[in-house]
Amino acid sequence: MRILVTGGAGFIGSHVVDQLIDDGHEVRVLDLLLGSAHRAMPDYLNPAAEFVRGDVGDPAAVAGALAGVDAVSHQAAMVGLGLDLSDAPDYVRHNDLGTAVLLRELSARRFAGRLVLASSMVVYGEGRYTCAAHGDVTPGPRRIEDLDAGRFEPGCPSCGEVLAPAAIDERGRLDPRNVYAATKLHQEHLCAAFARETPATVVALRYHNVYGPRMPRDTPYAGVASIFASSLAAGRAPQVFEDGGQLRDFVHVHDVARANLLALSAPDAAAGAYNVASGTPRSVLEMATALAAAHGDDAPRPVVSGQYRLGDVRHVFASADRARHELGFQAGEEFAAGMAQFARSPLRAAA
Repeated sequence: MRILVTGGAGFIGSHVVDQLIDDGHEVRVLDLLLGSAHRAMPDYLNPAAEFVRGDVGDPAAVAGALAGVDAVSHQAAMVGLGLDLSDAPDYVRHNDLGTAVLLRELSARRFAGRLVLASSMVVYGEGRYTCAAHGDVTPGPRRIEDLDAGRFEPGCPSCGEVLAPAAIDERGRLDPRNVYAATKLHQEHLCAAFARETPATVVALRYHNVYGPRMPRDTPYAGVASIFASSLAAGRAPQVFEDGGQLRDFVHVHDVARANLLALSAPDAAAGAYNVASGTPRSVLEMATALAAAHGDDAPRPVVSGQYRLGDVRHVFASADRARHELGFQAGEEFAAGMAQFARSPLRAAA
């Protein structure tokens, strides 16, 4: 197949490109090389891919990039929590408007192939919780007075007791808690509307906390693994928010790229959303400690700061059963080995 990868020069997108080329596909990359993620053309971009510099929000650029394409992997997006609400228009323009332009151009070409959307676990907001007295419950946003007092665990909305976190599956309630999360959910909604009105098949891959080579450094537009790695590279101790007990699912970028390959090429892949995760929750402090240890005995150890961000959630980790049963996907990269490799990999510079 000839496959277009939007955002194919980025962290995850470039690994998707590598996997597709290794599998024998022709790949075209459309990437703006946004300054918040790139200082220059990356030297790691696979030379077998055709590169087109352009904005997914530019109809002319998208129209040209779609010529002769059989399938699309839509990775282009602004990611991370960013700075503050001043970033909101940029997130909406790059994520929501960019997706809308791509879908319009696909519709104009009567596209009937497969579209894979890079979504995110942030669409869930808080993950799944159970109460000993009330079963499955959905906590509301944590109160500032509780966070200020160091009470980080959500309470049951009925009785106030501390809840037990559990793995969330694709049927979980969607409740984005920050601007980035809202745009990722809107991307899913736009793609679902497109799928209902066209013969195309749309698969949304909800990435959990992705880490690995080619992450950008020294930028708020990246995941926590990149932020910690940037600190360690500069000789600073990673600053772990809250008490470090936040549970996440850290999945290696090689596994995420393989999930994309399966979603694009597996003959029986069904439409809809899939969690892409390792299936093993770990605390943020555990991840920071493993990354620091992989940097060597002289590396500074993480500091638990007690600080918090209102846009953060306490626990969210995945059930990856649907991806295993329907896509044949199962994460293969072992956590300690993946962190050791990540520690040895240079981060790329952003503008």
